[in-house]
Amino acid sequence: MSYYVSEVQELLPKVNQILHIQVNSIDDEESKIEYRSRIADVTDLSIVIEIPMNEQTGRLKKLYYGDELNTYYVGQGGVKHYFTTSVTGYREDVIRLIELHKPESEAITQVQRRSFLRVPAELEIAVKVSDQIQFIGVTDDVGGGGISFVYDGQIPLGVNMAISCWLLVPFKNGNIEHISFSGEIVRVKHLETGKQLAMLRFVDILDRERQKLIRFCFERQMDFRKR
Repeated sequence: MSYYVSEVQELLPKVNQILHIQVNSIDDEESKIEYRSRIADVTDLSIVIEIPMNEQTGRLKKLYYGDELNTYYVGQGGVKHYFTTSVTGYREDVIRLIELHKPESEAITQVQRRSFLRVPAELEIAVKVSDQIQFIGVTDDVGGGGISFVYDGQIPLGVNMAISCWLLVPFKNGNIEHISFSGEIVRVKHLETGKQLAMLRFVDILDRERQKLIRFCFERQMDFRKR
């Protein structure tokens, strides 16, 4: 029992850790901005943070009661811990502090650098093999390290083949992102339907695009847990 309790405590954020925050906003530009804040206190019900700061401009971000936030903090070994939360109140100290809803430990998703979360998802993907071979497929699952997608069995794809892709990714706040990347086919599987399933690892993807995919995976996993 004591071992389990210590494991749970390891998952929860601690005082003085940095919390990285994105506001779940209908404003497309606002939802892309990442803020950072120091955790000032952790209670039974709340995580108390300082006013967040825009990492690029240095400006402070005013948060309102009820604002929904997508957040993560970095734990031991560089493992990122993701969770959603919301503003539940304020606390007056030497500086004004913001109270956030404290997540249950099972609602925190761990994402390691070399072990990205993958979730089943049917998303539209545009694939370019060459100027002559371009087509639309549907993903089977997606993750921070790669994806798999289903496509017409007549299209000639093979292991080690390099392709360029554009993925249409919807988020809970209503925003839709077009994420581009290049990858390498690591496996091709023939399906009973006559179609094929290609498994791809990312070769060239911007970090901000990878973070969008991780955020999507996180939102999907939270949806699965609520069912």
